[in-house]
Amino acid sequence: MRLPAHPASCSVARELTNEILQSWGLEDLADTAAQLVAELAANSIIHSGGSTLRLRVVRRGGSVRIEVRDPSQQLPLLIIGGDVEDDHGRGMHVVDALADRWGADLLPYGKGVWCDLHIPRG
Repeated sequence: MRLPAHPASCSVARELTNEILQSWGLEDLADTAAQLVAELAANSIIHSGGSTLRLRVVRRGGSVRIEVRDPSQQLPLLIIGGDVEDDHGRGMHVVDALADRWGADLLPYGKGVWCDLHIPRG
């Protein structure tokens, strides 16, 4: 799904992700996935300088991958230290804490920042 690089797209991305997970019967992952997609989308909007971002939610084997792609080739940073009162610089800490795995891939036209959530057995 292509979304405008606008703050309102964070809530749209959360809603879309929630709908997808519900359609797969994975409601238990919805809250965590919503936080993750909001952080990835916000980072893209703030740092990429692009006019759009792309959201991908894919179920593969025992996990769900959430990916946000944008035109910037600037990879995300996990900032160590810093002021906990600062409004910026904590997004990837949230992703690191909530996701089972995360990373970023350089693409010919930008980058994709992704995170995986393991699907609980049962």
